[in-house]
Amino acid sequence: MSHSLNRTTCEEAFRRLDDFLDRRLSPEETKLVEQHLEICDACTREFSFEASVLNGVRRKLRHLEAPTDLLGRVLAQLKQPRPER
Repeated sequence: MSHSLNRTTCEEAFRRLDDFLDRRLSPEETKLVEQHLEICDACTREFSFEASVLNGVRRKLRHLEAPTDLLGRVLAQLKQPRPER
């Protein structure tokens, strides 16, 4: 990607927020989203909201006990390479 994100490309930044939160963007895309969040209050609010929801889910999941076989299957899936988008 050769252009920077700006207020006119909030849609682009918004589409990348989930992958940004999951740390699944390339270093270049990560930098573009970070730069956009520095200048765009609306996208920063959306990012903060999505990050708080994700953190809340993670906190709740830490208190659940999953069957050992389920945990093993999930961990095995997480180790699988992700297809390129």
